Amino acid sequence: MTYNSTLLRLLDERGYIHQLTDAEGLDALAEKQVVPGYIGFDPTAPSLHVGHLVSIMMLRQLQRAGHKPIVVMGGGTGKIGDPSFKDEARKLLTEDLIAQNVASIRRVFERFLTFGDGPSDAIMVDNADWLDKLEYIPFLRDIGQHFSINRMLSFDSVKLRLDREQSLSFLEFNYMILQAYDFLELSRRAGCRLQMGGSDQWGNIVNGIELARRVDGTHVFGLTTPLLTNADGTKMGKTVGGAVWLNEDQLPNFDYWQFWRNTDDRDVGKRLRLFTDLPLDEIDRLEKLQGSEINDAKVVLANEATRLCRGDEAARTAESTARATFAGGGMGDDLPTLVIPPEGMRLVAACTEIGFTGSNGEAKRKIAEGAVKLDDEAVSDANLLVTVASGASRKLSLGRKKHGILKGA
Repeated sequence: MTYNSTLLRLLDERGYIHQLTDAEGLDALAEKQVVPGYIGFDPTAPSLHVGHLVSIMMLRQLQRAGHKPIVVMGGGTGKIGDPSFKDEARKLLTEDLIAQNVASIRRVFERFLTFGDGPSDAIMVDNADWLDKLEYIPFLRDIGQHFSINRMLSFDSVKLRLDREQSLSFLEFNYMILQAYDFLELSRRAGCRLQMGGSDQWGNIVNGIELARRVDGTHVFGLTTPLLTNADGTKMGKTVGGAVWLNEDQLPNFDYWQFWRNTDDRDVGKRLRLFTDLPLDEIDRLEKLQGSEINDAKVVLANEATRLCRGDEAARTAESTARATFAGGGMGDDLPTLVIPPEGMRLVAACTEIGFTGSNGEAKRKIAEGAVKLDDEAVSDANLLVTVASGASRKLSLGRKKHGILKGA
């Protein structure tokens, strides 16, 4: 459909919209008032990763369109863990660890959103503020009566676990009720009228919408994004080296930049729309580049995505490092670094310690395949003792895309 509001036009044109509960109603509301909208993030690790980035960018676009983003930290729901499309229960986290993760995660949002007291300024809340205070019997009586077990069992997120005969605990089964209750509380506390999330959250979002209608008679809305996959069908953000973390203390700036630079040619346009603020006509121009020129578009993508998440200096340094490493055959300052002790280190251990391989076994296989180079020369001996003079540096490479610096102690 054709949207009239700036909000839905922006989200539609950039590829964020997969499902909407009431497109006409939300379109009309967004035309006449500031719409507070939220997305929840459970603090299961010290950093979010690129799999969360489309949600963060959606909050950013909400604010760019003049509306109010609400970031919900799952200090309460994080004690349970979302079972949606998981094969097994998440490991339960202690309250102290959850608090540490929340504090660590907060930092990244300040780079994407403007926080404050204005009508469209973002706010951050923790659902532990209301979930921790719930009394069990009153909650069952007042809220539980609005949920049908039959319907809950029909949701794909639950059905898949049961069909595979994988355990789904009563604790996890409560998650969808608590998430629905979040929407009810946010509509009361902050006038929230929109919940957004990935397509896997559709059932949970609909639950919250129905709960708000049944309990308070409030009309609220839901919007989900498409499942993000690479051109080859794999899930975006899943790499051989592990998660692509948003916090720099979890992943070096160069590795973050390089993730975007390594984008498949077919995905450049989509990623530019979703993960940068570049104007659409400029994106149209960039994605039409052919041959080696598409690499220029990938550098733009890497710079813009890194700038948003890590800052201008990180983007400049990462690009400079890439040019020195790949074009000039040198070593940029932003490459991952490993200090080699005076007695030296076995090559196989160096590959693992610097983060190129997940285990010494994997390192041995890569070395045997001829994929590992020391100072740009292929090395075939996994037990080679690598030494580096004090104050000197050597270059370690795995394949064409992973490079690091070995420094002498």
